[in-house]
Amino acid sequence: MKITNVEAFVLESPYENRPPEGSDEAHGVKHCLLLKVSTDEGLIGWSDVETAPHVAAAVVNAPASGAGVFEGLRSLVIGEDPFEVERLWDKVYRGTIYYGRRGAAIQVLSGFDIACHDIMGKATGRPLHKLLGGARRDRVRAYASTLFRFTPEAMKRACEFYLSRGFTAVKFGWGVFGQNRKQDVALVAAAREALGPDVALLVDPGWMVNRSAHDAIELCRALEPFDIFWLEDFLHPECYDGYAAVKAAGVKTRLAAGEQEATAWGFHDLIQRGRIDVAQPDLSRCGGFTQARKIAWEAERAGIDVCPHAWLTDLLTAASLHFNAVLPRALFLEYNVCDNPMLREIIRNPVRLDADGFIPVPQGPGLGIDIDEQALRRFCVSPK
Repeated sequence: MKITNVEAFVLESPYENRPPEGSDEAHGVKHCLLLKVSTDEGLIGWSDVETAPHVAAAVVNAPASGAGVFEGLRSLVIGEDPFEVERLWDKVYRGTIYYGRRGAAIQVLSGFDIACHDIMGKATGRPLHKLLGGARRDRVRAYASTLFRFTPEAMKRACEFYLSRGFTAVKFGWGVFGQNRKQDVALVAAAREALGPDVALLVDPGWMVNRSAHDAIELCRALEPFDIFWLEDFLHPECYDGYAAVKAAGVKTRLAAGEQEATAWGFHDLIQRGRIDVAQPDLSRCGGFTQARKIAWEAERAGIDVCPHAWLTDLLTAASLHFNAVLPRALFLEYNVCDNPMLREIIRNPVRLDADGFIPVPQGPGLGIDIDEQALRRFCVSPK
């Protein structure tokens, strides 16, 4: 089997990406990138990639430079066997190293790696969790992943809505959080009151507010009365020593981080220096399944949990379900609850939340998710 083409589709939502004004749900990202990897045997692999789609499309489409280190993805992989994921990962990493190593280049490589795994599963007639070593579970507890609302009242109404859908865990992030400490505490308090004591409450306060480790320690202690499951990505992604300082302060809350991190080398530093409690690799950013397996080993060696970040279409949701299925211990599946037709309508067989708040792991070949290419074309702005 040989790869015959790699196509990058830039999709555009009819809605703007802005926080919800009340208890309503946000529409999510304005643009999205999908990768399609085709083979000479007619099998196709798909992935979405959470990145700057127009930049990532340029990474795919850039011509061969002849230098061996400034290459476009397509020029590196045409004619290759998609089963050779370890060798291909290294080839693309080295071939993009002068402009890559992180950012859009590693994110495109991540999507390509996921798509190759999707092809492998389809070629063998097996779901991806079998190729990853075997599932330890056939469903994963989901948390509703959403943005902070502006008022405590809107927070309560949002919580009531997620409870009515069957979620037993909710994560609020970003939005208005970080503008005022008193307001931050009031929003979290309202969420805990509405959710009750038995529903997991997770908080992503965002790192763009430039808080210090001292600020983070104070925030952790202010939120401790509300029994949050974790505090996520609250410092600059490279501030490993800041994370370690918060951990050393003896805060009770789990510290989670890693959605902006890439490769096992990066996670080694985050885990060993940062002393976090939960590593959060995003499969479409960290290097795909090829690196995620190594990241899981780094986490297991350090005795910490892994919970993949997953906030895009059901392609990434399914990939994260398969990864969660093979982990020694699975905490949650992040589920993007945003109301966005660009992300929903392109999927023929979306994942479904069970009544008890769990999502079954897909059992079809590969990712187990089918793309509606006709719907994809409705949202596609590049290529025309």
